[in-house]
Amino acid sequence: MADRITTNEQAGRRGTIPDSEAVETAVPEINLADPELLRDPFTAYGRLRERSSVARTQIPGIGHVWVVMRYDTAKAMLSDPRFEIRSDSFLRPDVPEHCRPYLRTMAEMNGAEHARLRKLVAPAFTPRRAAAFRPRIERLVTALLDDLPRYVTGGTVDLLEHFARPLPIDVICELVGIPEADRPRWREYGAHVATGYGKGFADSVPRIIEGAKAAVASRREDPCDDLLSDLIRIHDEHGDRLSDTELVTLVWHLVLAGQTPANLIANAVEFLLSRPELLAAIRSEPDLLPRAVEELMRWCGPQPLTIPRYAREDVDLEGVRIGRGEPVIAALVAANRDPRAFDDPESFDLHRGADGARRANAHIGFGHGPHFCLGASVARIQTEVALHGLLRRYPHLALAVSPAEIQRVPDPGTWRLASLPVTL
Repeated sequence: MADRITTNEQAGRRGTIPDSEAVETAVPEINLADPELLRDPFTAYGRLRERSSVARTQIPGIGHVWVVMRYDTAKAMLSDPRFEIRSDSFLRPDVPEHCRPYLRTMAEMNGAEHARLRKLVAPAFTPRRAAAFRPRIERLVTALLDDLPRYVTGGTVDLLEHFARPLPIDVICELVGIPEADRPRWREYGAHVATGYGKGFADSVPRIIEGAKAAVASRREDPCDDLLSDLIRIHDEHGDRLSDTELVTLVWHLVLAGQTPANLIANAVEFLLSRPELLAAIRSEPDLLPRAVEELMRWCGPQPLTIPRYAREDVDLEGVRIGRGEPVIAALVAANRDPRAFDDPESFDLHRGADGARRANAHIGFGHGPHFCLGASVARIQTEVALHGLLRRYPHLALAVSPAEIQRVPDPGTWRLASLPVTL
C-alpha cells in the first residue's frame, strides 16, 4: 500500500484558498512546448496549480514525469528521502568514454555519499564566509563595470554577454581557486553551461575536465587561501575521504554549477528597468537590496523546474499514486506564487518579509531539502553587489528596446534572456 504525503490540511490553515481549487479527478497535462507557457510560465503554471496540486508532462529523454505545483507539497517532496536524484535525472551529453567517470557529481548523489562530499565543501559557502567574500566580489564587479563602455556599439551594450554572464564564473573561480591565467577558458565553459546543455557543452566536457585537473596540479604546487587548496589538503591527508576522481569532479562541478546568478542578474535588471517605480525605490534606499534580491528570486528566478527525483517506492502524493521508479519534479515557478504560502503572491513587494510573519519570503527558488543550492549565500550576495554596483555606476541605465521587444530563449527548463540590450 502506498505511503502518503498530504499537505492540503496544512495549506488550508495558511490562508484563503481560491474558489477554483475544487478537486478535479483528471490530472492536468502540461505541454512544455506550449507557446503560452514558454511566454509566461508564471500564469500558465499558476492556473494549473489552482486546478490540481499534481500534474504530469513529457520530457524528451526522460518520458512521463509527474509535476508538483503547490508550495507545501513541493517542499515535502524535495525533502522526502523516498524521492532520490540519480544519474538519469540529467540529460547526459555525448562525451568521450574517458570523461565519463568525472560526470557523476555531488548533485546526483543521495544519503551518506552526498552528505560526505557536501560536508567537505559546505564551510566555504556559509553565509558568514559569503559575507567575508563580499570585498572580492565587489572588485570583480568593478572590473566588469569599468570594461563595459568598450563594448558599446551604436549606443547600446548587451548586459547579459558583457556583465551578467561573465560575473558568476569570475566569482566562483576566485572562490574555488582557479588560477587567474586559466580563467578566460573557464568563462567560455561557463557560457556554454549558462546557455544550456547543448553541443557546445558536450564539446567542452573534455577540456573542462582537463582544466579541472590542471587547476588541481597548479594549486598543489602553489597552495593559497581558497577552497581548492583546502580540498587538496584533505585529499592528501585523508585519501579515504576524497578520491582523485572525486576531487577533479568537485572542481569542475563547483565552478560550473555556480552559474545561477548569470540569469538571475539579467532577469532582475530587465524587470527593474521596466518598473521605474521599483527602480527608484531601490536607488533611494539601497538597504532594500537584500530583501529585493529575495523577492526577485521568488518573482523571476531562473529555474522554473527542479531536476527529476525518482520514487524509491510507491508513494501517494496528494491523492495521486506515484509508482516506484517514476520521476517527479517540482514547479518552482508555481510554488513560489502559491497563495497558500504567500500573501498577495502576484504582487512584487520590496517589503515582503518585513513583518516577520506570513509575509516572510520563504521562497524555494534555491530548492529545498538535502540538495538545497550549496552556493545560495554566495549567489545572494553576488546578485546584491552586482545590482548595487550597476545602478550606482550608471544612474541613467535604461533598456535599449521596449520591454515587449526583449527576447527570451524558449526553454521550459530555464527562464532566461537571449540578450539584454541597454544604454548606459
